[in-house]
Amino acid sequence: MGVVYYANYLVWFEVGRTDLLRALGWNYRDMETAGIILPVIEAHCEYQRPARYDDELEVRTDGRMLSPVRMQFDYTIVKRTDQTVAAVGHTIHAAVTPEGRPRRLPDHIRQAFA
Repeated sequence: MGVVYYANYLVWFEVGRTDLLRALGWNYRDMETAGIILPVIEAHCEYQRPARYDDELEVRTDGRMLSPVRMQFDYTIVKRTDQTVAAVGHTIHAAVTPEGRPRRLPDHIRQAFA
């Protein structure tokens, strides 16, 4: 069909989220070393215009705190050539310990997304 497979958008959401956290000085390795896991508990994507193979895409990502242990990341995937929005969506994450118990996010992360 020449269009991007729908599930790839969720992979791009993850890339955007990882890059945003890294830009704030917090990567997944540091998070896991601190005993925090950030699983996705909800994912939503609205496809607005098809992205095609070889389109250059930009993932714009913002985050916000929903509670001391839950975060939401919002994503917009834009075609670089004409700034057409291909998709928008969000993921919600719960901070938990490796045993699966809720855990507060570190102060610097809560402050960055307040």
